[in-house]
Amino acid sequence: MPSARDHRRAGPPDTIVACATPPGRGGIGIVRISGQRAAELATAILGRLPAPGRALPGRFLDASGTALDTGIALYFAAPRSFTGEDVLELHGHGGPVVMDLLVARCLELGTRLARPGEFSERAFLNDKMDLAQAEAVADLIEAGTASAARAALRSLEGEFSRRIARLATELIELRTYVEASIDFAGEELELLAEGAIGARLAGLERDFAALDSQAEQGRLLHDGCTVVLAGRPNAGKSSLLNLLAGHDAAIVTPIPGTTRDVLRERIDVDGLPVTVLDTAGLRESPDLIEAEGIRRAEREFARADHLLFVVDGSDGAALRALAGDLAALPRELPLTVVVNKCDLSGVPAGVGNGQPALRVSARTGAGLEVLRAHLKSALGYRPTEAASFSARRRHVDALRRARAHVLEAASTLARGDGAELVAEELRLGHEALGEITGRFTSDDLLGRIFASFCIGK
Repeated sequence: MPSARDHRRAGPPDTIVACATPPGRGGIGIVRISGQRAAELATAILGRLPAPGRALPGRFLDASGTALDTGIALYFAAPRSFTGEDVLELHGHGGPVVMDLLVARCLELGTRLARPGEFSERAFLNDKMDLAQAEAVADLIEAGTASAARAALRSLEGEFSRRIARLATELIELRTYVEASIDFAGEELELLAEGAIGARLAGLERDFAALDSQAEQGRLLHDGCTVVLAGRPNAGKSSLLNLLAGHDAAIVTPIPGTTRDVLRERIDVDGLPVTVLDTAGLRESPDLIEAEGIRRAEREFARADHLLFVVDGSDGAALRALAGDLAALPRELPLTVVVNKCDLSGVPAGVGNGQPALRVSARTGAGLEVLRAHLKSALGYRPTEAASFSARRRHVDALRRARAHVLEAASTLARGDGAELVAEELRLGHEALGEITGRFTSDDLLGRIFASFCIGK
């Protein structure tokens, strides 16, 4: 697969413009311009070109020379800019009308509106960063916890890319050695039988396993997890949501069926972003609105990373019906039984019906820390093994495919199937790694990745 950077645009790219600050009112708003005409726009709007890297206070002018706004302009000459092109930033007052006027002035001067993520895409295409670093830009902006933000920043600074580069270098060296042996057919078996290749493959697989584990932690920080609260009416699901959230996110009443729709609340579990869904109580109901809420609850079960089935520990009938309630749930769904109201009664032995069971009190907070610790374990999150970088699902998938090719190369070598097959597996592993940093990436994938970015980044 060819490198994405091999598919550069024919001729000079357009000069693009976008508002780089969020919509709405603020103290400062930024309009960003990138491309060969950035210096020309600076002269037209400011009356002169700012010195590269130096802030220039002044007025931003329309075509008649009337001021649209006053602020600060920054100019970065290629290649010493974020995109690798000439870049002009106009820092003005952050009102939507002012920002629209400045963007309109730039369009009048021959720029076009930037696509979502196009500034970062140009930085990637101009070798200012690789694809993993470009994705980390969006991850940093969207980080849901401080831990996720720190991990994204480390990826942006190249930590993940350096780890991938070290694996790629080792793969290249192994490929070189194996492919060289093919050119000396008489010595091929002897070269491969020395044991050095097998030992290096084993060491490389261990490096892949370590990076895989760390990348999975980074993926959890990026993607977060979804936990669904389920159970019969009045089991205390909404109270448990409020306890986990640390505030009154859900309405709590003694009236069965109070929760009729799916309520979502984002919480931070030792740095892991977790979306907790409170759902309607499971029961047969003639009420059409409540029945729709129950249907929506059941739909969310299939999307959950984990389900907490809440049962009222003070309700003997609910405890006796628990086995049947659990049997009605999807079999493959990871779940934990949470026995609420443990302050009102003890919990009979075997209440979980073979599933993990925890005792909590949503009223007093008893058992909360045990529940949070259990969630981290059930979701595979290890904060003591904190990820040193952020990662996405596509990164983990590519890493695991590369690791599988290394394992197959080792098996092929052990079977004595020939150096050509070993070399091919190493080549495929190298290409899979290249998908992470963009060394081997299709244009379609690039389009999907950068389309998910915000405009102006």
